[in-house]
Amino acid sequence: MFERGTGGNSVSMAKEEDRQKHGQAEEMRDEVPSTVARSDDKAVRTYKKTLQSAEESYGDGERAHRTAYASLKHTHEKVGDHWEPKESKGPSDPQAAQGAPASLERPKGTAQGVDANASEGHLRDVARRLGIEDPRRLDRADLVSAIEKANERSTRRARERDRRGR
Repeated sequence: MFERGTGGNSVSMAKEEDRQKHGQAEEMRDEVPSTVARSDDKAVRTYKKTLQSAEESYGDGERAHRTAYASLKHTHEKVGDHWEPKESKGPSDPQAAQGAPASLERPKGTAQGVDANASEGHLRDVARRLGIEDPRRLDRADLVSAIEKANERSTRRARERDRRGR
């Protein structure tokens, strides 16, 4: 049997935890790259917490930021000017799949945050959302490339808007 009143407490505790996580993410938004700042709370927290940990290990520099992006790419994909949760967690491209130290010893090209391992159907959906004309005519490699370019354009426009707004 359930104890009287415990159900409401767990719900209110979960809501309080969500509020705390949201507050945490809001405090971090000014400290992360703009594409991450425009993303959901989980993306912001993942990037920032990984960055902090990586800075403790590697110092404040490029390697720490690459580590933070690598972590983010396992749970999120770049869509336009922000990051969205992926359908399933895991490496987003052949470079991410290698892991360290192989990724440093034998670097491969990255997909710039595009989930190149997603299904072609998913890639076509993303392409349509980004305004890519007739994505059905593109094979997987061309889809990934077209999404990368659309993401780059979208991010550039968003950053220009951000600069004008300040």
